[in-house]
Amino acid sequence: MADEITITIDGQEVTTTPGTMVVQAANDAGIYIPYLCYHPGMKPYGACRMCVVEIEGQRGTPASCTLPVRDGMVVNTKGGDAVQVRNTTLDLLLSEHPHGCLTCHRIDLCGPQDICLRHVDVVDRCVTCPKNERCELKDTTRFHTQELVSPLTYQYRNLQVETKDPFYDRDYNLCIVCARCTRACDELRGDVAIGMTERAGQVLVGTVMGDSLLESGCEFCGACIDVCPVGALTETAYKWERPARVEQSVCAECPVGCTMTYEVNHWERVVRAVPELNAPSNMGQACFKGKFGFEYVNDKRRIRKPLVRRDGELQEASWDEAIAAAAEGLAQRKGSAFALMANPRNTNEELYAAQKFARVAMGSNAVDVASNDRPGIVEGLQDTFGYFAGTMTTWELADSAAVMVVSANLTEEQNVVGVPIKRAVRAGTQQLIVIDSREVELTRYASLWLRPYPGTDPVLLGGLLRCIVDSGLADMEFVNERAEGWDELVACLAPFTLEAVAAETGVPAEQIEQAARIYAGSGPAALLFGGDSSIGGTRRTLWRMGAALAGATGNVGKHGAGVLPLYQGANAQGGFDMGTWAASLPGHHLLDEADARERFGALWGVPVPDERNPGNRSLFARAREGGIKAMVMLGDHVHYEDGTLGDVMGALDALEFLVATSAFPSEITERAHVVFPAEVWAEKTGTYTNIERRVQPLRKVAKNKRIDSRSDLEVLCAVAGAMGAQGFSWNGPAQALDEIAQVVPEYAGISWERLLRERLDIVTTPSDEPQPTQVMYTGNVLTGLQWPVGVSDDGELFVDRFRHGKARLQPVAWHSRPEVDPQFPLMLAHGRVLLEPGRKPNVTVVGKRNRIEREERFVLNPADAAAARLGEGDAASVTTADGAERRGVVVLSDAVPAGVVSLTTLFGELAAEVDSSDRPDPMNHIARLNAASARIAPV
Repeated sequence: MADEITITIDGQEVTTTPGTMVVQAANDAGIYIPYLCYHPGMKPYGACRMCVVEIEGQRGTPASCTLPVRDGMVVNTKGGDAVQVRNTTLDLLLSEHPHGCLTCHRIDLCGPQDICLRHVDVVDRCVTCPKNERCELKDTTRFHTQELVSPLTYQYRNLQVETKDPFYDRDYNLCIVCARCTRACDELRGDVAIGMTERAGQVLVGTVMGDSLLESGCEFCGACIDVCPVGALTETAYKWERPARVEQSVCAECPVGCTMTYEVNHWERVVRAVPELNAPSNMGQACFKGKFGFEYVNDKRRIRKPLVRRDGELQEASWDEAIAAAAEGLAQRKGSAFALMANPRNTNEELYAAQKFARVAMGSNAVDVASNDRPGIVEGLQDTFGYFAGTMTTWELADSAAVMVVSANLTEEQNVVGVPIKRAVRAGTQQLIVIDSREVELTRYASLWLRPYPGTDPVLLGGLLRCIVDSGLADMEFVNERAEGWDELVACLAPFTLEAVAAETGVPAEQIEQAARIYAGSGPAALLFGGDSSIGGTRRTLWRMGAALAGATGNVGKHGAGVLPLYQGANAQGGFDMGTWAASLPGHHLLDEADARERFGALWGVPVPDERNPGNRSLFARAREGGIKAMVMLGDHVHYEDGTLGDVMGALDALEFLVATSAFPSEITERAHVVFPAEVWAEKTGTYTNIERRVQPLRKVAKNKRIDSRSDLEVLCAVAGAMGAQGFSWNGPAQALDEIAQVVPEYAGISWERLLRERLDIVTTPSDEPQPTQVMYTGNVLTGLQWPVGVSDDGELFVDRFRHGKARLQPVAWHSRPEVDPQFPLMLAHGRVLLEPGRKPNVTVVGKRNRIEREERFVLNPADAAAARLGEGDAASVTTADGAERRGVVVLSDAVPAGVVSLTTLFGELAAEVDSSDRPDPMNHIARLNAASARIAPV
């Protein structure tokens, strides 16, 4: 290639590209240069001086991590001067670092579980170091065959080990001040929770505000832990455990689909999760859920055997007995009296089997996924573009000139999606528009924050679209060539004048104009929708508006532009692809399409019901009214308890027969007539599809042999077989995937064997040479396949044509604000941020853990405060329609729309709450921050 150059390292010719640092060029060629502060993906730093080399024709020993390659360069990594500098550097590092693991005379004799009987200084034992046998400093010293010239003693800092914060511990006695952690927080994550501080004349790492991570703005993503070369930063759980093996799989906590490497110990416990450095879905990043939320896999409270209700009590039974009981009870309640509720952690194969079971074995279309409480989001996309799916990839967002995020709390629900956005905004290459009535983390990065009254998002987008049309900012070349319905769309925008939209939404007209100019005039623009503040029937209109915005500006089908729906749940996209919901059949065929029903009826051997289920919330309402007699529920979900789906337990109490698959006892299993012990995600094999349509292999990580559990796929197939239903005799998920590839056109060409072949072969230095953990684990990275397979190299949909030829721009209607309940005349907009500058929270210790205590602030429009007879600083209570009450003080602000009370809490409060939870799977029960009807009163 024209942009490649050749250099020589230790006599070996290496081909690389201009701008690459020498150390990375060497690593890419499999040549090891010692380093402790460098890490792939971060900027050159040159702090540790371990990577010094000699350059032919150049004086001195430059650091190879800050030295760009040049054509013809000759590098010597083993020259005497370079080696001497490294020796001196290591000697200085070890003079302040416990090094009994290097000097003990029994180091080659001790086994991994041996307890040291000779050392009495506990800070110096190898077995007390959380990075024992996983330490880069130790490995580098051994590799370098360092001969210590300093005394065997060293200066111990005697700093208190910080163990009171959630999820991970900090022991700065072990810190070597490489600054990897602070740079990861800053450069990789866009945060500043930790930085370089001074303590008693020494430079060390510390929190940038206060002493606790809870008050410093930490999002507990774990990036600092993943890059730390020593034991200064380590996970609290399984702190001293070493892995017996590692397994690569996909995280099951959110729809980003992060590829992770899981460390498994000798007892089949998952002890650590490390994000895959080169995975296309997450590029080495994770979130607090994915990094720390896997502990439920190891929990001892698992359901161990099937349970069948006899004489009113659940009793243990054999699998054959439980399957027979389930089959008998369900066979008596077929048709519209049956419903099935799947789980977003189900694999594609399980979701396909679930909808097929409902339609074939039970003759019912009442099937849905627990997380799908906002189907209007993807229905609007399907109306316009033809698919219930987004059009771009996550990491394309780094190249977007503008990004608009509508009603989404990325930090908590789709965390890694926010990483490329934050990086680009901080680099000055992107303008960010946030439309949200709440204050969320991305509002701190926004070039423009629009705060509409909750539920008026569609009106606001209509105003943006009208402004784009009136200002001549529409891409008429794209519209004329690739879209239809333009005239009808423009006609329906007549009511959306700036004045009317501003009055309805509470957003100033000048901000609406500014947002329109940024989105339409900056370059490739991306649109991300969560719809947290949308209400009922406005959701489909919201996405129709969003799709029309993208189409009107030509922001579809090109790099850095497109739309991304922000689902909740790991495999929510798979649910839409498999037809496991109210409106469609597998392959994005609408249930209303008679020819699609006939085709699937012929394929499955039974007629497909044409009765459309109106959605999972109404499904539970039907059960409470007696319209649903029997139900199968696959797993648990936060929506069953947070009111999103109504009174779910009341609905289950009204059922005649309930079958549940679950890993843990719950309120659902207490009501069930048959309970099957379910495998958790780490015990399954199958596939997940993330928000960028990437189908990824989910591989078995560990298996608790003391639990007689099975996957939901096995359970559904066994019960269907016992009922005499045909078409459920797959011999494992690979065969189920083969059927999916036959009936879902978008999955054509995808097979289990091919997914295991689709990988990135990363060249690294030999495994016996020191490496950072993420570098050590990378190598054969499973990349998955984006559907439709082979359409676009960069995963972009609609580069040449839309599914139906042209985009179908949909006419939209004005949605007025919902009527206000006189008892609850305000809308509570509850947001959450990492840090609020100027407000220092009070951190207290409860038990042995840190907690945040601070006075809450209710931010009100002055007109609402006057109506409630409240003034600045007055004590008040806010009560929501569900009876929850909060107390705080009033703050007045014209930035808050009339009719809204804004409340912003800290992410650290949530982190502490999850960390202290005694639930087996607390990450699966974090409630979404939805708008709620409320009233405020003086205290």
